[in-house]
Amino acid sequence: MQPLLESRLPGFGTTIFTIMSRLAQAHGAINLSQGFPDFEGPQLLRDRAAWHMNHGHNQYSPLAGIPGLQESIANKVSALYGYQANPDTNICVTPGATEALSTAIAVMVHPGDEVVILDPAYDCYDPCVRLNRGVPVHVPMTAEFRPDWERIEAAITQRTRLLIINTPHNPCGTVFQQEDIEALQGLLERHPIFVLSDEVYEHIVFDEHDHLSLLRYPALRERAVVVSSFGKTYHATGWRLGYAIAPERIMTEFLRIHQFTNFSANAPLQYALADILDNLPEHHLGLGAFYQEKRDLFRRLLQDTPLQLLACEGTYFQLADYRAASDLDDVGFCEWLTRDIGVAAIPTSVFSLEPPSRRVIRFCFAKDDDTLEEASVRLGKL
Repeated sequence: MQPLLESRLPGFGTTIFTIMSRLAQAHGAINLSQGFPDFEGPQLLRDRAAWHMNHGHNQYSPLAGIPGLQESIANKVSALYGYQANPDTNICVTPGATEALSTAIAVMVHPGDEVVILDPAYDCYDPCVRLNRGVPVHVPMTAEFRPDWERIEAAITQRTRLLIINTPHNPCGTVFQQEDIEALQGLLERHPIFVLSDEVYEHIVFDEHDHLSLLRYPALRERAVVVSSFGKTYHATGWRLGYAIAPERIMTEFLRIHQFTNFSANAPLQYALADILDNLPEHHLGLGAFYQEKRDLFRRLLQDTPLQLLACEGTYFQLADYRAASDLDDVGFCEWLTRDIGVAAIPTSVFSLEPPSRRVIRFCFAKDDDTLEEASVRLGKL
């Protein structure tokens, strides 16, 4: 007799990103679905990684990261957000931002605790809450894909433990405004809850917008874990490196769990990132302008198609309303688009618990200009 195997995540299958990337490969489509660049990061970063691999930095790093990288992160955060994090007690380098998000949820969520998630939402939040026997409470954003603070507050109960926010927002491309910060501050004054702030696209903000990191605000950062990503910043998503910043009382618990999941992140790549943060700050400081050029190019290239492009304030994702092109639902349209037009996109319904009120898909424009131009030629057939 075989032992019973009961799924911890019944109803969850392979992620849509894997599915659409496989479909794109099978049909020779241009992959604007999964969020990764088709170009390399800075040559200096790759050179330094190779140097450290060849000079003895290939063993375990310390639990929370190599001190040099922790210090470099603290210096960057201080310069950008005016917060002097303690490298020893506030910062942990992780094997990707997803591990930081899942560890933070494990720290703050206990069985029966409710977690407010704003839909559309990145697809790892809900399953991580469920794995920790928490209860996801999905609250739809407004029609303009902004937090609906009245609905958020109405969803908070005595069992609410955590609110997860994401700015700049994947998949919607919106960013927090000052009124959102003020609403969040008021919410935390009235309710004893924590905040998990997913800020992995912190440097990709457009049109003179500022990234309003929770690290800027003392009352907010004392209740929050802030997560960022080196992979997104340095066009190296396969390196799987990110970091979390939290007050000491939260970080102590974070490290307690982190040591039994991954223990530590890739050592030579950490040394390389410490080098580049100190010696090439213009890369992250110029990332918004770099991607804004790609956003603007992509929008110009699609202006004569039936796709209606929504506002994009940050990230490297562009939402498009396709109602003028098809009556299919968004999953069916993305499958058809991949097979028959040769461009893969992501259906946004996968980011929400309830079916969306509009037919919208997501493109990734973190691609070479030639790739974007060829994609536009194909989309011009719509």
